[in-house]
Amino acid sequence: MADAHVQFSVQPAPELTGLGLRLRPWDPESDADVSAYLRGLTDPEFQRWNTPLRFVRDIDAARESLRTRVAAATSGTALSFCVTDAGTGETLGHVGLNEIDHVISCARVGYWVLPECRGRRVATRALLLAARYGFTDLALHRLDLGHAVGHEVSCRVAERCGFRHEGTLRGAMFEAGRHDAFRDVHLHGRLATDPEPAPVHQVAPAHPGGREPGAQDPADGAGPA
Repeated sequence: MADAHVQFSVQPAPELTGLGLRLRPWDPESDADVSAYLRGLTDPEFQRWNTPLRFVRDIDAARESLRTRVAAATSGTALSFCVTDAGTGETLGHVGLNEIDHVISCARVGYWVLPECRGRRVATRALLLAARYGFTDLALHRLDLGHAVGHEVSCRVAERCGFRHEGTLRGAMFEAGRHDAFRDVHLHGRLATDPEPAPVHQVAPAHPGGREPGAQDPADGAGPA
């Protein structure tokens, strides 16, 4: 096992492509990126299932949150990707590898999709790419995925991406919009030795309001996701 005192770092700006997507780093100096990030975190559906450790409610807070994510990538503790359409460059959502621990070789994954982009399996495709990167380039052994109990759509995304349901964690996540109350979490896990999931391709939206979920993903990149 690696020495616990060794400092690890990863490339702060990897880009991943495949399955019709391009995953690139968020740019905190880009007004377009900051605006899209803020829309994602203030979307009522995101807020229904996620309660960040630090609430992001305006442009300044969103920019600072993205700068924190860049710092986490530089230190090797997390990687955050802006999910875009590989053909058009349209921003679709977010996926991240958080709490990267190179000593015990694990990380937590989180994701969300912008409202107008749901129903296209964006989260599924982005999670597959991010997981592949975690197991290959980062040589991780395990990835955790947690979502609030009752978020059945997120359960299906996890299962499509090879994350097995492993149990329920009692009181392991904040209630929606609160830091003084807790709710249960479904824990999913995937190992590098698990079978590769079946290929998933883009699908046309079932309807304009089609929903695709977010697994718990803190806005400051510091906590569980």
